Amino acid sequence: MIPKISSSTIYSTLGNNSSLVPLAIKDIANSCGLTTASYLAGDKVEGKDRFIDEFGTQAIWLWGIPTYKAILDKTLFKASNLDPEVDARILKDKNIAELAKNFAPTEEIKNSIENVLAKQGKFKALTVTKFIASTALTALTYFGLTKFRHHYTENRIKKDYFKKQKAQEEYKNENIPFSSAFSNVHNSKNISFTGGIQDFMFDPVKNLMLVDATITGERLTHSRNPQDFMGYVIKEGSFWAFMYFAGPMIAKALEKHSEKVFKKSIDLDARVIESEEFKNAFKNGTLKECIEAFKLADKSDSEIYKFAVDSGNKNLVIDMAKKSDIISIMRDSGKVDTRKYINLDDLRGFSKKMEKLLSQYENSGEDLDTFFKSLRKLKRGAVIKNIGSCIGALGILAPAIMLFMRKFNNNSDYQVKKDIEAELAKIK
Repeated sequence: MIPKISSSTIYSTLGNNSSLVPLAIKDIANSCGLTTASYLAGDKVEGKDRFIDEFGTQAIWLWGIPTYKAILDKTLFKASNLDPEVDARILKDKNIAELAKNFAPTEEIKNSIENVLAKQGKFKALTVTKFIASTALTALTYFGLTKFRHHYTENRIKKDYFKKQKAQEEYKNENIPFSSAFSNVHNSKNISFTGGIQDFMFDPVKNLMLVDATITGERLTHSRNPQDFMGYVIKEGSFWAFMYFAGPMIAKALEKHSEKVFKKSIDLDARVIESEEFKNAFKNGTLKECIEAFKLADKSDSEIYKFAVDSGNKNLVIDMAKKSDIISIMRDSGKVDTRKYINLDDLRGFSKKMEKLLSQYENSGEDLDTFFKSLRKLKRGAVIKNIGSCIGALGILAPAIMLFMRKFNNNSDYQVKKDIEAELAKIK
């Protein structure tokens, strides 16, 4: 069943720094801009080379890790009779792991968690293996694409060169089959999930950063000439800056601006801010009661976790945390999927953000409709400005800088083509 897509879902997704969707949109803009710039440089061969590089890499970058993880889930985990949907981080706290089992939404999930608890060492080892293998295989797939691209471009240049020379026999002798591009590619319980490794293993965006580090290193070290190298310096530099770092920084700056100038916090998920249930809770006092109930329940990690997963508790803080994906739920029943990890610090911070916004409303002197109309407008505007500025930088500014650098250095011709043609001329 395809979930209903609303404007709040769109703004929430675009404003989520742990979502792959905004990264995909930024990368499409970057790839289109760079490919267009290569065609504008005046060489179709360069344009095709850039197209393969950008869009081929994009496909591997976005789908490589999820695809390989899915394959490993159906092989390694299935062979071990372990549920790959169980998040290994729930095993860090013995009490929480037991609560996850006891409050499981279905008997099947309860059994799968119980099975994981009985084989913790093996499960943790498989989880680490999946992380390392999926990342490494994605990187290797990219290397295969690079090999193919270099061979393909070289073949196209040779073909065009020999056509110009009208020497079909020499072309046949020199031509390299396209298939060679791919043939060269082939020629325990003490494990803990804390600190930096946890961030990279369980955050899909940070996991991609490892693949990108490999891609960036490969591109810079295997550049075919100084023009190629400088192009990648600009491309990779702008990519890292606006794909991973600028977005969160811009979001924080816009949030601070909203709070300082308009006295409204916009750091809650867009789905919460757009929620009519959330808005009405300001008016009837429900939100204040739920925040107080949440505080009373927060006596320890185990107690607040139990409060969050117990379907018998009706609390707006928990409901909105589910809406924000801080707490994962089963789509069919709406119950908490206890196989998934709940970051309790994020949950507590979420409650504090709601409390702060409630205080801002009470001190604003505005009626509820006016307050929320302004709040929602600020949130939407911040998301659009953030992703819009990153798209502009990656899709327009970076390609323009690359073109300017080539014109400025009087090196607008495609250097790879010039180098290959020079070598062919020597053979002749």
